[in-house]
Amino acid sequence: MKRILPLVTLFLASTSFAQQTLTVYSGRAKTFVEPVVQQFERQTGIKVNVRYGTDAQLVAALQEEGKRSPADVFWGNSVGALGELSQAKHFSPLAKSLYRNISDDYAPVSADWLPTTVRFRVLAYNPGKIKPSDLPDSILNLPKMTSLKGRIGWTVSYPSFQDFLSGMIAKHGENVTKQWLEGMKALQPKDYKTSNVGMLEAMRAGEIDLALTNHYYIQRVNRLNYPVETHFFKAGDIGNLGNATGAAILKTSKNRAAALRFLQTLSGKDAQTFFLSVNFEYPVTGNIIQPSTMLPYNDVVKRSPKLDPAVLPKNIEKAQKLLRDAGLL
Repeated sequence: MKRILPLVTLFLASTSFAQQTLTVYSGRAKTFVEPVVQQFERQTGIKVNVRYGTDAQLVAALQEEGKRSPADVFWGNSVGALGELSQAKHFSPLAKSLYRNISDDYAPVSADWLPTTVRFRVLAYNPGKIKPSDLPDSILNLPKMTSLKGRIGWTVSYPSFQDFLSGMIAKHGENVTKQWLEGMKALQPKDYKTSNVGMLEAMRAGEIDLALTNHYYIQRVNRLNYPVETHFFKAGDIGNLGNATGAAILKTSKNRAAALRFLQTLSGKDAQTFFLSVNFEYPVTGNIIQPSTMLPYNDVVKRSPKLDPAVLPKNIEKAQKLLRDAGLL
């Protein structure tokens, strides 16, 4: 992470936000972000109308609405969706000053969307059933765990899973990715659609012993004493892929000053602290103290493969096709 400069309070001179309305399309779930939206409304007086949905639903809506879209801000749940809209020129360029306190690791070269949090792919396991020493050092070797046939969970429709698969294509190619999917399919994994929480509840209930998920879901259920632990693969393994959420100002925005203020809020200390302390997502600024139950940001970044985030949206369609061809989607 680059050196973090002191936070600067940004004032938008001669701009009154009284009685303004901001429309946000959010691929982020309501429970994850609503407190931040409500605090923004209290602090600024700006009314925020949020349309919640999956990234795929909102991307499709923006493409259909075109220049008629009422949206001011897109708040994406995955780099894949953000990259797809960026490549389609839906976003307005952002000032360099917005990135002053943001980690270089996940800031896009396009400079038209702002990272808000980072999540990492991991393997969840039940320590009462599996020894850490028995777990593979690479996700590519997971299909070899034939003794766990029918005891593995995944969420193939979830954006972060599809981004991970896109990353595997970028790092290892389509043939290796296809073979991995075929090997995993032979283990008869249980598909929990987009419900990572439901998947970990299934682990608590004894239905499965392993699950492919994001790190923060494990942190959350640990507070409820679920029998779930985190396994990171070896450094650089695609199974540890880091994936950012992010927000952008749409070219259709009629409230650019308010939209800019919203992005500034998302990267501010209060919002970043919420994302970490409540959601257990890694902050994109370096001024937040992390709980001891999480690996330090610099350590987990070293475990993540070095991939340009721009490659993920380029491979999304290939990843989805491989899933369909395998009868998994």
